[in-house]
Amino acid sequence: MKKVLICIDYNPTSEIVADAGYQLSKSLNAEVCLLHIIADVQYYGVQYPTFMGYHGFDAEIDLNINKEMHSVAENFLDTVRKHLKDTQVETKVIEGTTAEVILEYASSWKADTIVLGTHSHNILEKIFIGDVASKILKNTKIPVYMVPTNK
Repeated sequence: MKKVLICIDYNPTSEIVADAGYQLSKSLNAEVCLLHIIADVQYYGVQYPTFMGYHGFDAEIDLNINKEMHSVAENFLDTVRKHLKDTQVETKVIEGTTAEVILEYASSWKADTIVLGTHSHNILEKIFIGDVASKILKNTKIPVYMVPTNK
């Protein structure tokens, strides 16, 4: 295993996922890529507390501007890279449906492992939103390292 793809979002539990995925990659002496997907614009309005040194973004940003969304996401991934203290960590921001983008990018980047956090969603959220981890597990041949993020 030479390539570890770590998928993170703006939820503070991403710190757990990033740290666990990074430790896995170091134990394997593997390349690392942090992947963030721009999927649902309304999600970007959620204000979380500071984590991994990332202070969030200005709520005044016009989220209809694609360039701004990418800039915010790239800033986030740069902050996570600094948190991991490793300038060799690659970063990638892609727009699209989360599970589909993860599967497509993992395949094109030739990832040997996909690292995901498991969020706790209630049954109604699973019915309406779907479970990203389940979709990925169902549709990949790449091993998936699931990091529990429930408290």
